[in-house]
Amino acid sequence: MKISHLQDNRTTKEILINMFLAAVSLFINGFGVYMTIQANIGAGPWDVLNLGLSKTLGILYGTASVAVSYAILGIDIALKEPIGIAMFIDAFVVGKSVDFFNRINVIPKCDSLTTGIPVMLIGLVIMAYTQFTYMSAALGCGPRDTLLVALAKRAKKAPIGVISIALLGLATFVGWLLGGPVGIGTLICAFATGPIMQLAFTSVKFDATNVHHQHLTESVKVFIDKKAA
Repeated sequence: MKISHLQDNRTTKEILINMFLAAVSLFINGFGVYMTIQANIGAGPWDVLNLGLSKTLGILYGTASVAVSYAILGIDIALKEPIGIAMFIDAFVVGKSVDFFNRINVIPKCDSLTTGIPVMLIGLVIMAYTQFTYMSAALGCGPRDTLLVALAKRAKKAPIGVISIALLGLATFVGWLLGGPVGIGTLICAFATGPIMQLAFTSVKFDATNVHHQHLTESVKVFIDKKAA
């Protein structure tokens, strides 16, 4: 199975279609994140931080998530990493999608490992496939992935896996200090997300390394050239 997408983003129409694809993918991705939280067995590393901030500051999860995402995006920009339009969509949509599903209470919180683990794994599968469709839009990776790559470039002697563990560990530790939920689910998210994503990408014959993500400046140039024409 392959998904047809307008990866080149050479026209305004292509960019708008892919922005819509990214937004829908990220909204559904938010449902996957929501499921991992409702599993109630410990959240993923970044969600431990988001939930910790939410609890400490008395704000919605989505508001905390958006704040963290845009802060990381700001770091990406400061480090002069390539930025795409979809990164701004990512920073906003996922967190607010979780707030939406929380509001309508689609799935009640699980009360045991027996129900919590399957719910978490299903959530991770949803996140993996929506990551594929989001990346297919070719308008930029997520702020956190971009930060990871930026840190790996600057710490040349350290393997990217070690940097990833350190980054996730820091997010988890700070989130835990703020009262975020840490548990077996945190470990599942930390160690199962990568393999599940790889299996999802393999199942749809998708090679993320072959995607050329369009930089924000390139997207703006397409829109300007369209107006000039």
